[in-house]
Amino acid sequence: MVAKTYTVAFEGVEAKMVEVQCAVTPGVPGFMLVGLPDKAVSEAKERVRASLQAMSIALPSKKITINLAPADLPKEGSHFDLPIALALLAAIDILPKDEVESTVSIGELSLDGRLMPVLGALPAAMAAAEEDRALLCPRACGAEAAWVGATEVLAAASLSEVVRHFTGQAPLHPAEAGEVITPAQGRDLRDVKGQERAKRAMEIAAAGRHHMLMIGTPGSGKSMLAARMPSILPPLSATEALETSMIHSLSGLLTEGGISRERPFREPYHTASMAAIVGGGRGAKPGEISLAHNGVLFMDEFPEFPRTVLETLRQPIETGEIMVARANAHIRYPCRFLLMAAANPCRCGYLSDPARACGKAPLCGDDYLGRISGPLMDRFDLRVDVPPVAYTDLDLPATGESSAIVAARVAQARKVQETRFAALPEIRVNADAEGQVLEDIATPDAEGRALIARVAERFGLSARGYHRVLRVARTIADLDGAADVRHPHVAEAISYRLSMTAKP
Repeated sequence: MVAKTYTVAFEGVEAKMVEVQCAVTPGVPGFMLVGLPDKAVSEAKERVRASLQAMSIALPSKKITINLAPADLPKEGSHFDLPIALALLAAIDILPKDEVESTVSIGELSLDGRLMPVLGALPAAMAAAEEDRALLCPRACGAEAAWVGATEVLAAASLSEVVRHFTGQAPLHPAEAGEVITPAQGRDLRDVKGQERAKRAMEIAAAGRHHMLMIGTPGSGKSMLAARMPSILPPLSATEALETSMIHSLSGLLTEGGISRERPFREPYHTASMAAIVGGGRGAKPGEISLAHNGVLFMDEFPEFPRTVLETLRQPIETGEIMVARANAHIRYPCRFLLMAAANPCRCGYLSDPARACGKAPLCGDDYLGRISGPLMDRFDLRVDVPPVAYTDLDLPATGESSAIVAARVAQARKVQETRFAALPEIRVNADAEGQVLEDIATPDAEGRALIARVAERFGLSARGYHRVLRVARTIADLDGAADVRHPHVAEAISYRLSMTAKP
């Protein structure tokens, strides 16, 4: 007696289809699991046995063999419990083989037969939709998986409910997608006193997804500014929300099936390891740069991060993806994020403060910021000095525009870019443009070209720096509502490139 059903194994955000085969044959009674399972999968046979006993289902006194095909694909996680149980129940003729075979299932079994939530319901639903099969999952995962919409999602609370469904006693109703989580409007740009230049740079960064470095004395408001970046970013599009939610699903960050349209904001501490930042560890899980996909990665005390961690950011910043290579896995994760970094001008933090002059200037600042390599520094489009705010100014009324006003301009600029790159799906914002596309959209007027040529000659602007100036100038023009890039746009873009503290 042989039966089969289907489940998935995860390789990054991609769900690979796995065929679960069960053979019940004469021989010495036993329960064998083959097909390159890890420890959690190997233990599934004990959870399945206990769950069936809780339902008063006795296993036959025969040899039971479960094969997970393809056998050379590593199988990890507890979500294999449910498909193993289904294949076994079909093999002993308790469940109809044809209906079980037309289903993709995931779920962890408790010893009393309850179905426990598992990671990766959203990618699993997408894989089931591609195979034109229904997805069976724990009830806690149903609202999340139902967001795919292209396949039927059945969510059960226990194995007994699954049995009653397949035997026609109590069919399960299709799960409904969870609610969209609306962004919480708690932090506003108007809370920040002064720092108008930094606010302007944030607006440009948000509009074109340009990487930004803030340098200033302790307490000048760098972290406060960064925390308000989500308040001026437009909500995720449907495609972006699905991309981001798939990564968060694998990491267990989705709550109650709710899909958020708010862009991620990740702020790892400077003691974080390389695996925590770029991904890796057991199972090559996504790191902070992938969890910040389509959102913001804020790295405070930037020079304090280990040099090896900082250098690993160079390639993901350029390519928008990271390959996590380990001895047993090569996993590719998307990571198109907006990098916001903050740093003090020197170790003591007061190099640029005339009232509290640094006694080791200027070597203190050169040594401290020298931890950021030239190639990495070259990847920051916007470099902004954040001067200290006098305590007497803190009692003054709030100045500047609110986040809602700035967000409206950013959203309009993003719509312009969406229309501009409609025929180029690999480009979403100005920061992605390169080559001929960049020349077509960002070639400045004669005065602008003359200015950037003088700057390139005077400050030794690299080819990357030259193109990044053009991208920023294009974004400034979009915020200005201008069809062409003109001299003022180029001048402002260059001013952010040649910060007084951050060298070109």
